[in-house]
Amino acid sequence: MEKKKESGFNRRDFLKTSAVAGAGLMVAPWIKTSGKSPRSNDLNVALLGTGSEGQVLMNAMLKIPNIKFKAVCDIWEDYNLKRAYRLLKKYGHELNAYVDYREMLAKEKDLDAVIVATPDFWHARHAVDSMNAGLHVYCEKEMSNTLEGARQIVKAAKRTGRIVQIGHQRRSNPFYIHSYYNLIKEAKILGKITTINGQWNRSVQPDNGWPKKYEIPVPVLKKFGFKNMAQFRNWRWYRGLGGGPIVDLGSHQIDIYNWFVGAHPYSVMASGGTDYYDKKTHEWYDTVLATFKYKTDQGFIRAFYQTITTNSNQGYFETFMGDQGALVISESAGRVGVYKEASTAPWDKWVDKGYLNAPDETEKKEITTAVLDVRETVAPPKFTLPIEFNDPYHKPHLENFFNTIKGKDTLNCPVEVGYETAVAVLKVNEAIKAKREVKFNPKEFII
Repeated sequence: MEKKKESGFNRRDFLKTSAVAGAGLMVAPWIKTSGKSPRSNDLNVALLGTGSEGQVLMNAMLKIPNIKFKAVCDIWEDYNLKRAYRLLKKYGHELNAYVDYREMLAKEKDLDAVIVATPDFWHARHAVDSMNAGLHVYCEKEMSNTLEGARQIVKAAKRTGRIVQIGHQRRSNPFYIHSYYNLIKEAKILGKITTINGQWNRSVQPDNGWPKKYEIPVPVLKKFGFKNMAQFRNWRWYRGLGGGPIVDLGSHQIDIYNWFVGAHPYSVMASGGTDYYDKKTHEWYDTVLATFKYKTDQGFIRAFYQTITTNSNQGYFETFMGDQGALVISESAGRVGVYKEASTAPWDKWVDKGYLNAPDETEKKEITTAVLDVRETVAPPKFTLPIEFNDPYHKPHLENFFNTIKGKDTLNCPVEVGYETAVAVLKVNEAIKAKREVKFNPKEFII
C-alpha cells in the first residue's frame, strides 16, 4: 500500500519498504516520487497548555486533517486560554475551555487524546492522570524535570496500555530518518564514527513579561506551583520547575546522539554556570559545555555539546564525523549536508541510488583547482539529500502519534526512548555540580 504523504515515517516503514525494494531507495513520504492517499477517522483531542509551545503544536495540528479540538486548558485564563479558544473557534472547532485540567478530564467524555504542553514539572502528573482517564498522550519533552516523574509516565503507559509519544520531533523529521536509515545504517557512508559535535546557541533575551491587566491572581498561581507571574512566565530558568537550557534545548540533540550512535552514553563530564544572567532569576546555568563518551563495538565515540544563551552564532546543528565522511544535520534544512573525506572511494553509487544529490559542478571545480599551503585544507564539496520538506517541524511527529492511535503506524518516540534521553540529559546538570566525569550505570536506562 502506498504511504500517505501526510503521515509520519518510522522504523516499521523502513523495514517494510526494505523488504519489498531490497537494497533500493526507500520511498519516504517527503521524497519527490511519493504520492497521496485519502485520510479517514476523526480524532478528538484536548490541548493542555496553550503557551508558546502549545501554540506551536496547535498550529501544526491545524494542518492535519481529521483532528477535532474538543477542549483547551490553561491556567492563564484571560490571555493564553482565551486566545487559543477563539482561534480554534474561528477554524470551526466546537470546544470547551478549562482552567483546571482535572475538571477537563472529568467532564470531557469523548476525547481520544491529550496534548501535554505545560511546564516540565507538570508533565508527569498531567500525563499520568490523562492515561488514567483512558486517553492517549502526546507529551512534550522533557518528559519530566525529574527521573522519578519520567518513571511515573513509563509505568503508567505500561499499566494502562495507552499510546504515549514524547515530543522529540526530530525522530519523525524526514532529513533525520533518511540520514539514519539510508546513510548511516545501510550505506555506512561515514565509515567508523569517531566524533560528534553539536550545539544550540541563542542570543541574549530579556525575561518574558506580561500585560499587567491580565495578571493571574496569586492564589491561582500558587495552586498550580508558581510563586508569582515572573516565575510563571520564566519557569524554564527555575530549579524545581524546569531543567535549564541543557534540558530545554539540549535534550533534542542529545536524543539524536543516542539514536544515531545506537547506544546509551557511557559517561559525561560538563562545565556550566550562570555567567551572564542574574542568579536570583536564572537559577539554572546559562552556559553549558558537555562531553559524552559512548562505548560501541567499534570503540569509543566522543560527543561534544554546547548550549549558550548569550550569542546565537551558528544556531543549532549536529555533526557526525567518521573516517570516511561527515554529516551535518539540523531542523534548519539549508544547513544539512554530507561531506566526503578526500581519501575515500567515490560516492557515485549512492548518488545513482538516490541517497544523495551530487555537489554542484562549479563548487567541485573550485575545490579541485585550489592552491594550498601545506598546512591548509579545503572544505570538501557538499552532497545534499533528495528530500522535500516544508511542513512545520512538529507536524510529522504529531501525525505519527495520531496514525499510531489509528493503528496505521508505530511510535517514533515511545516512552522508553524518551526516558533514556531524560536519563542522559538530566545527568549533565549532575556532572556540572560534581565537577568531574560521571559514569552511567546501564541499569539507569531501564525501568
